[in-house]
Amino acid sequence: MKNNRILLNSIVVLLLVLFCGTLNAAVKLPRLVSNGMVLQRNETICIWGWADAEENVEIEFLNKQYKTRADRNGNWQLELNAMAAGGPYSMKINDIELNNILVGDVWLASGQSNMELWLSRVTDLYANEISRINNSDIRFFRSSTRENAEDAKSDYPDGKWLPASPENVMGFSAVAWFFASKIHEQEKVPVGIISTAIGGSPAEAWLSNEKARPFLNEWLECKAEIDAENEKRSDADKAYNWWHEVNKNDPGVGKWSKNDVDVSRWPQISLPGYWNDKGVDISNGSIWFCKEFQLDESLAGEEAILRLGRIINSDSAFVNGTFVGNITYQYPPRIYTIPEGVLKAGTNKIMVRVFNQGGRGGFVEEKPYEVRVGNKVIDITGDWHYHIGAELNPPKSSGSLSFRPGGLFNSLISPIKNQSVKGVIWYQGESNTGRPNEYAHLFKDLILDWRTQLNQPELPFLYVQLANLGLPKKQPGESGWAQVRDAQRRVLELPNTGMAVAFDLGEWNDIHPLNKKEVANRLALEAQRVAYGNQEVVSSGPLYRSMEIQNGAIVLSFSSVGEGLFANNLLEGFQIAGDDGSFVWAKAVVLSKNTVKVWSDKVLQPKEVRYGWEDNPEYANLKNKAGLPASPFTTEK
Repeated sequence: MKNNRILLNSIVVLLLVLFCGTLNAAVKLPRLVSNGMVLQRNETICIWGWADAEENVEIEFLNKQYKTRADRNGNWQLELNAMAAGGPYSMKINDIELNNILVGDVWLASGQSNMELWLSRVTDLYANEISRINNSDIRFFRSSTRENAEDAKSDYPDGKWLPASPENVMGFSAVAWFFASKIHEQEKVPVGIISTAIGGSPAEAWLSNEKARPFLNEWLECKAEIDAENEKRSDADKAYNWWHEVNKNDPGVGKWSKNDVDVSRWPQISLPGYWNDKGVDISNGSIWFCKEFQLDESLAGEEAILRLGRIINSDSAFVNGTFVGNITYQYPPRIYTIPEGVLKAGTNKIMVRVFNQGGRGGFVEEKPYEVRVGNKVIDITGDWHYHIGAELNPPKSSGSLSFRPGGLFNSLISPIKNQSVKGVIWYQGESNTGRPNEYAHLFKDLILDWRTQLNQPELPFLYVQLANLGLPKKQPGESGWAQVRDAQRRVLELPNTGMAVAFDLGEWNDIHPLNKKEVANRLALEAQRVAYGNQEVVSSGPLYRSMEIQNGAIVLSFSSVGEGLFANNLLEGFQIAGDDGSFVWAKAVVLSKNTVKVWSDKVLQPKEVRYGWEDNPEYANLKNKAGLPASPFTTEK
């Protein structure tokens, strides 16, 4: 009996050792190496991961075997032979089986919010097209992390490859989707997009630690000063909660959102517009707006859509006392569903509580403000009743710093280092318009840095020039947006780069314009030239090349004109200056296939020309015969 018990215990111990050894020996894979992944065609493929120190790793793929051993730290990687596009395939890595693998072109999509902006935000323009998306040959990978990591990460905390199916596409980047769709159409291969864009991010956040060090030192100094100032604040100031205070001081909380509130004695204001411009002096706090509209009995009770354009800064909306939605920051369009049974015959009441934490608050002009019930559209612009809720004077704070230089590279680009990609599409620059002079060097450094870090020295890098924003100016002046656009143009000096001009695709009242499809089409044109070697394609509009002063005028030469400059236009958008550097509007005409003459009777000895030099160069209209617009530029060196 005793011997049997000893034998049994020995067997149990042995089994535990074997079981634990099996657990420890298990291979771990990065999230990019997973079911549904897309591998880069015609390039050596790297598969990597982790295991126990010196653990054997074997990969079986397309009837071939690849073997290696993990190093002392448990890291391993294997290089697979380059292969043509195809799939779906399966891959076995030790005991792990991966399925539904495609081989095609993998593109990295990065930058800030205009690249991050998802398809659900552009349904006003592309509803029918989006509703038809269902293509398993196009796949997206995105992690939810927004960490500003101090150190480079080896993997993402989450994320998986998702096919372009109806249940997934609304969360895809709009620019990246339309770009991937165009590449798939042209190349007839699967397309994978690794999406890493983060709204509001400056370029220096996307540098590797080494390249970010000069920016990081300044950032750390600023952070130390801010932390010291905030530390001096009183305990009461530190404990100050803006949302608590606004709700505590707003008499309408829990009352004015109800359907029975009487607004007849509230003053009126015409909306849309900024309320400060209309005599309502409040910049910090809450304000309530009420609009009544009439509805036929035949439409009562139906589900409807409430459109409230864009509101600065955040809002909560109610219809007939029923909460229908809220948005917590100014940029997304307000599209709220009014549920069945809420609308009634006769008078209906919309109540919107708006919150603003500084600056001009309001309802942005030239956006949709309406109720849509069935086929009927009810305009709700015009007179609204309003009542100030809470007006606050919050304690001053030194604020905080976001986007640590190098932080987003560490968390979002570093995990891609072993992944072969066809190229990069990039849409960023808005967050650097306050520092345009450094942007040309910064952006060039970023491109070269990524090529080094990803071990692809000729990596195609395609990017979007800043779109137009704001009202056009009547007189020539300085523009940080124009300076960044010119810095972006000059980055074309680097090989294997391409730029999509977008100053004609924006919206004066929205930093996130909807027309992402044409942006993607222009990126795809540049991809044909830069990444796919098509030197016959006209991939961009005219690009400034050189100038010559002739008889009181300046003659400009352009590249990328294709069959020639479009001559059937009265050219606008040109400015000219003499030695004093004072710019005036200039006349301009097309002289030949690739030259333009610019002059002004007010400048007899011209020295410099600028084109499209404002935040919104609405009237700039130089283009080539392919219809692609010329990039804004200055002849100043």
